[in-house]
Amino acid sequence: MIAASPLVGVLIEMTVTPELAGLGELYERHHEAVFHPALRITGNPADAEDVLQTVFLRLLSRPALAEASSGAAGPRQPEHGSSAERPAAYFRRAAVNAAVDLLRRRAMHAATTYHDEASHAAVESAPLLKEQLRRAITTLDPDDASLFLLRYVEGLSNQELADLFELEKNNVAVRLHRIRLRLQAEMNR
Repeated sequence: MIAASPLVGVLIEMTVTPELAGLGELYERHHEAVFHPALRITGNPADAEDVLQTVFLRLLSRPALAEASSGAAGPRQPEHGSSAERPAAYFRRAAVNAAVDLLRRRAMHAATTYHDEASHAAVESAPLLKEQLRRAITTLDPDDASLFLLRYVEGLSNQELADLFELEKNNVAVRLHRIRLRLQAEMNR
């Protein structure tokens, strides 16, 4: 497509590259697999949209990954368990990671300190508990945060997590138990 630039009166050629066209197709097929987990993790639609944008911008900066995630046939066959075989799982994991990154940045740049006035109350409100959990998740190792959120927010089974993280199913169960204990200890502080 050729467009005239009103600012300088010069013709500018604009083309849609195959990477951009492929990214649009990926977005159409998988944007919900990114947005919904991000919304559940962040609790905020604007933050979920930021996560959505981040995930797809990362794909744009790595065209080989976008090609693999789209399932496009390339010169080599995908490895067993790779993102090319399970693009929805890849996008969910990318969403969880980006949402946790966003929560960490928010926690680091918080202008005010967090006061847990309700910790002495017998019953805490659901929004306060959710915020405490979000803050506690930011203290976890990124893989542990992803593992926890994919299991308890996204509902993946221990076997699905074992396949995704290339772990034994029993190791997933043990790690999840330890993660829950760490989160509980962090929330009780």
